[in-house]
Amino acid sequence: MTKNKKTMSIYDCKCPIIRTLEIIGGKWKMPILWSLSENGSVRYNELRRSVHGITNMMLTKCLKDLEKSGLISRKQFDEIPPHVEYSLTVRGAELLPAMHNLYKWGEEQINIEEESLKNSSD
Repeated sequence: MTKNKKTMSIYDCKCPIIRTLEIIGGKWKMPILWSLSENGSVRYNELRRSVHGITNMMLTKCLKDLEKSGLISRKQFDEIPPHVEYSLTVRGAELLPAMHNLYKWGEEQINIEEESLKNSSD
């Protein structure tokens, strides 16, 4: 039995918003992308320091996920000592305008909430 369009939810079909959130959602992926957008090509430890509170295990997992999704690239340098650098791909950089809009919206939301708290305590 198939559902008609009126009873389908966005979870029942291929929704672009849900797919986007599957790729960049969670606590750490957006801060990683943001850090790479601000710092360009970054070594692992520098990236770990710039994303406050992330564990090595979670950073490694998120980097693998973002690389698999084509949003970041990983370049390994075969020299002594060996090192790896991460950077945004062209596809990852395409997210930056949306991320800036989300940042602006969140900033406005924080201001609204703070104003509301201020008014309720008066």
